[in-house]
Amino acid sequence: MTILRHVVRFVVAAIVLMIVGFLVPGFAVSSFWTALFAAIVIALIGWAIEAMFGNRISPYNRGIVGFLVSAVVIYLTQFVVAGFRVTILGALLASLVIGIIDLFIPIKTHMDMRNGDAGNRQET
Repeated sequence: MTILRHVVRFVVAAIVLMIVGFLVPGFAVSSFWTALFAAIVIALIGWAIEAMFGNRISPYNRGIVGFLVSAVVIYLTQFVVAGFRVTILGALLASLVIGIIDLFIPIKTHMDMRNGDAGNRQET
């Protein structure tokens, strides 16, 4: 994956956080740069959780466990990022709204899925 693709994903994530901050009570982001830094911190915390516990408890996993882990990750981010404030209810609602937005904005492109599937095939 190229650096530009990562940059675009973090910018999109920051825009999503700004939208969520507008829609969800108990969730506040002071600026775009705060949202961008929060997106990076959320990704790092999510990566750390996935590295420690595996894909089954990943915040990127769908389902109730992924939903709750996402809410915890969002809540913990406020302690790292200045200008990012969220209540427990705000984190739960934000996790729900982000999950709904994620349905419409694909995480992986068709090319990523095609390359990932090719790497998982076993030669017989």
